Formats: sequence, structure tokens, C-alpha cells
Amino acid sequence: MISVKNLTKYYKNTQALKSISFDINNKEIVGILGPNGAGKSTTLRILTSYLNATNGDVIINGENILFNNREIKKLIGYLPESTPIYNDMCVFDYLVYMADIQEVDRAILRDRLYYVIDACSLREVISKTISELSKGYKQRVGIAGAIIHDPKILILDEPTNGLDPNQILEIRDLIRELGKEKTVLISTHILSEVEAICSRVIIIKDGVIVADDTPHNLYNIYSSKNDNLSKVRIKIKTDEKIDSIKLKLKSMKNIESFDVFDSDIDNIKNIILYSKDIIDNIYLFIKDTNWIIYEMIEEKYNLEKAFHNLTTSNREYINE
Repeated sequence: MISVKNLTKYYKNTQALKSISFDINNKEIVGILGPNGAGKSTTLRILTSYLNATNGDVIINGENILFNNREIKKLIGYLPESTPIYNDMCVFDYLVYMADIQEVDRAILRDRLYYVIDACSLREVISKTISELSKGYKQRVGIAGAIIHDPKILILDEPTNGLDPNQILEIRDLIRELGKEKTVLISTHILSEVEAICSRVIIIKDGVIVADDTPHNLYNIYSSKNDNLSKVRIKIKTDEKIDSIKLKLKSMKNIESFDVFDSDIDNIKNIILYSKDIIDNIYLFIKDTNWIIYEMIEEKYNLEKAFHNLTTSNREYINE
């Protein structure tokens, strides 16, 4: 669906992109990650023809954007970081306006309006002025405008920026549903969002792709020794001394490391351990002691550690 070859972009004397290449398949949801200034938004703007590349090629649906720009734009729905909506328009008028810009055939306009209103859950606000809407609803209106012409590709730059946790979950669900029918590219700083939505991650650092793989594979490859183990946080009640607790923990199998420390509550001890064992076996071990378990939490892998390691070092990995 999308093929990027040796893409390079200069802003005067500053090189924002350094000959990056990647391919994205049909109906794939891909997260574009990177620190501020890494080149994420520049990449998306070139893909949407908002910017011209200095060098390199972008092939979308078999066509080079340099030679068939107008037709390729019809295949793309784009939501920039700052949602380009008109606050003095009502939602319905804005959607009709966006449909006219995208040259939606009047014969199918009614069906398209019904679809985006339902898909983006806008029925309750369809007659309201956009200025009256919450930021979450404004994002929904922006996405509705981006998909009104039924594009094959949806490109979203920071789609949940500034939203509250409930609004973020709503937009995530919407993007996940849209990804069943469309190729979706998302640029975001919220790594949990990528883990929840994306099947693949491209990480850019200083204009270079330093990783291209699934979130799970990136974590496994770019985590430290302890990151690859299960991290378990345990809160117990016992009158045993810390040294005695440590002595017992040393007898556990598959424990790489641990720490024990007092809490602010009498007889409550906190344990953090890294284990190759499953949490059930840790529970059974503690059950055989006189400790009372107040809390036991296993921390699953996350993308943050891999992202940190990749963007703060000279390491580079691209899955072939």
C-alpha cells in the first residue's frame, strides 16, 4: 500500500530525514514514534503531500506521489496534530463542507454522512456548533472529516493529544475499528496507545529509522537483563525482620534479584523481585510462609523501556 524509499528532507541547512525507507501493508496499523524533532511529523506531511521531499520516493497504491499527486490525495484521510476545524460551523455543515472538498459524489453523500456520524458517535452533537464541543468530540469531528470520502489510508498525527483518559479510550476504540478497513499510520508520544492499537512500530531518531518491528519484539530485544524477567511487586504483613525475609527469598527458584524494604505501616513489608517463574509459583511459595499477602502485582512488558534504550543510545535494529 505504501512504499517509502530513501526519503530525505532538508529544512535549509538542517536535515530532518536521512534517507529513510519502509513499507506498510494494506490494513496495517503502524505507530510512528520518536523524540521531539525526530522527523515523525515531517514524514507524515510528506506522505500526505503537504510537504515535498528533498530526495527519495513515496509510492502509494502503486503510484508515485510526485507524478500523480491529486489522485493519491483522494486515497488519504489526514488529521494533523492541530485539528483543522472551524469553530463557528455546526458539525453537520462542517462534514458536508469536508465532503465537498474531497469531491464526494452527491449520490452517496447521504450514506457517507450517516456512516461517519455513527462511526464517530456524533449523533448527539450533529446540530451543535463546534465551539460548544469538548476536545474529545472535536477530535471525533476531525476524524469524521478525514474519513468522509472513504479513504484507503488514514494518517493521524497525535490524535489523542490533550484528551482526558476517558476520551483517549474512546478515540483508541474508534481507531481500532477504522483499522479493520483501512491502513492507519499514527504518530504519538503515548506509548501505551501504540501498544494498545498498533501491530507494528517504526521508531525514528534524528531523522533515521532505528527500529521497525512489533511492540513485543522490540521490548524483548531492547530491554535490559532485568526487563526481560517478570517484575513482581508484593506487599506482605509479617513481624519478621528484613534479613529473615531475604534469607527465605534466596531459597526460591528462578529468582534473579530482589529487594525488601519497610513501608510506612507497622509490619508491612514491600518486596520487589525479578523472576523467570510465573506469578502462581511465587504465590504458592509465600503461602507456605507465615506472611500475609496484601498485594501482588506482576508488571507486564511495555514499550517505554525499549523506546528509551533505542532513542538514548547508538543502538539500531530493523527487522528484516
